[in-house]
Amino acid sequence: MAKRDYYEVLGVQKGGSKDDIKKAYRKLAIQYHPDKNPGNKEAEEKFKEATEAYEILSDDQKKAAYDQFGFAGVEGMTGGQQDYSQVFRGFEDIFGDFSGIFDTFFGSGGGRRSSGGGSSGVRPGANLRYDIEIPFKDAIFGTKVEIQYSRNESCPVCKGTGAANGSGKKVCATCGGSGQVRHSQGFFSVASTCPSCGGEGYTIEQPCKECNGSGNQKKRQKIMVTIPAGVENGKRVVIPRQGDAGPNGGHAGDLYVFIRVNPHEHFERQDQDLYCAVPISITQASLGTDIHVTTLDGKNIKVKVPAGIQNGKMLRVRDEGVPGGGHRGNLYIKLMVQIPVKLSKRGKELMEELAKSEGEEDSPKPIPLAELAGR
Repeated sequence: MAKRDYYEVLGVQKGGSKDDIKKAYRKLAIQYHPDKNPGNKEAEEKFKEATEAYEILSDDQKKAAYDQFGFAGVEGMTGGQQDYSQVFRGFEDIFGDFSGIFDTFFGSGGGRRSSGGGSSGVRPGANLRYDIEIPFKDAIFGTKVEIQYSRNESCPVCKGTGAANGSGKKVCATCGGSGQVRHSQGFFSVASTCPSCGGEGYTIEQPCKECNGSGNQKKRQKIMVTIPAGVENGKRVVIPRQGDAGPNGGHAGDLYVFIRVNPHEHFERQDQDLYCAVPISITQASLGTDIHVTTLDGKNIKVKVPAGIQNGKMLRVRDEGVPGGGHRGNLYIKLMVQIPVKLSKRGKELMEELAKSEGEEDSPKPIPLAELAGR
């Protein structure tokens, strides 16, 4: 089933304020929350759909990407089941401490607790986003780009556990290892993140001194990113396992490299075809000629201009466009007939002689529209 537009899901206009978005989501969350609709799969799906829409539209960066590129711009940026508990920790201003409700519904923080009631704390790391600009030519033919960015890596001393060597973890005395504490709020049974363990379900007896118990350290790294030939503006390249490391040795998230293609001075792109404009003189257009055109990849090709060609006409050169899908598109050359701004005395005499010999009239008749459209 096709996904619905996020603005349509929440019932707000595209230019709606953050407050409008928040109010719309609050109404839907109350209406479709699973505590209010036990066993209702349709309500459950609507609750998830509204939650995903709010996650994107309440975040300025994600909202801008969605407004410009649609679902393609935010693909991979929605929380998914394993990440919803992290997403909703920022939503306390909607219902007070709202995070626990979503932890309960989306699998207790994405599988944070084990089936035995304890907590393993092993979760995937967060995905990261990196934006780059590349030249037009590199987008057409592909390239490699070195990027440098910061990411969380597992602490080499404690291997991501956060505990000093020889020490361990103990079940949180406040929540009994569940990671949540509950209290009643109207018809809701509200589960909130345990204040003692931060929702992990355990506490560390002796924190690792290297990472202060976090299990991760911020590191800068350089990697080489391969940009495929024919990539379009706004597309992304996914680098697996180059995002933040997960807690307690969990595998790293992915790195999403979003590509912005800078415009070219002479060439434009439409799908797999390239377009450029080349000036020719009146005599070249009238008599026909051969012109030499430099392609985007630097080749000098000869193109035949037929006699009598009109201003703005296109010439096609096969297989000099954008590569992709096992073939290349075409290059289209638009001919721009240049009218002399100033003629020499001899040039003027020749033009007058030409006008007389061709019987040009002082009062030309209008060209039929049908004939004009065919030119």
